[in-house]
Amino acid sequence: MKIYDLVIIGSGPAGMSAAIYAQRAMLDFVMIEKEYMPGGQVVQTYEVDNYPGIPKTNGMDLGLKFSEHAKELGAKSITAEVKEIYADEEIKEIMLKNGDTLKTRTIILATGAVHQNLGIEGEEKLKGMGVSYCATCDANFFEDFEVYVVGGGDSAVEEAMYLTKFARKVTIIHRRAELRAAKSIQEKAFANPKIAFLWDSVVEEVGGDGLLQTMTVKNVKTGELTKIEADPKDGLFGLFGFIGMIPNTGVFADKVETDDKGYIKTDEDMHTNVPGVYAAGDVRVKSLRQVVTAVADGAIAAVQVERSMSDY
Repeated sequence: MKIYDLVIIGSGPAGMSAAIYAQRAMLDFVMIEKEYMPGGQVVQTYEVDNYPGIPKTNGMDLGLKFSEHAKELGAKSITAEVKEIYADEEIKEIMLKNGDTLKTRTIILATGAVHQNLGIEGEEKLKGMGVSYCATCDANFFEDFEVYVVGGGDSAVEEAMYLTKFARKVTIIHRRAELRAAKSIQEKAFANPKIAFLWDSVVEEVGGDGLLQTMTVKNVKTGELTKIEADPKDGLFGLFGFIGMIPNTGVFADKVETDDKGYIKTDEDMHTNVPGVYAAGDVRVKSLRQVVTAVADGAIAAVQVERSMSDY
């Protein structure tokens, strides 16, 4: 059976970047794409204007550009889903759900992470159309609009404060009567005149004609339902969910060392605790999950794989 130098699992920005660098290094590799549409979660972003060199595009186009670049260089990919990996030996095996098995000397795990959905009616339809999970990505699209933030932890409150730089008003919706964020963060939020709070509340559903225009909020103590509608002059408002991220570690969660949230631990060169296995992008422990950092991770991981080939 053929033994690859490298198998890249994941076709988001980190996986695509790794593929580009692996191809330039003339490694014998293949990238596994779980979906027919590559690009990772960036393809769900309506507009992207913080990727250097590309002033404004949409996530779908940026994802396709990554894919086209890799394939123009000759990078090979397959569409499949991983069932199991065996990575303890020098030659590692990756079993696919279609019954095929790949053998490789090294693996780059680049499967990303997803924002935990709010789990409400209308959410899927309005993702990127008012419903967002990334203030850094989308805050400027809501300049001088009203914005709502769901969550009460550090991330939710910090993102709410960031959103006040753009929105005219930011309301934090939290299911409890007090925040879970660190006290120092809470103090800054309470002192910000642009931040309001909806306590003991959860969002039940969202709606709108192509854009987020209505939202039903439920008080968890009284059961009272309140319908919030966009200001007619605005035509929409923003809803940002920050109730957590879920790393796509799947079948290899117990194969490599992770933190208490399930993110893969690596060193600065993307090595995991398993020799020959690397992690790149949002799936690993890191302080900033953005396209630009995922691309950097992928490049570093592929270069490390290239350097490791001298051992064979």
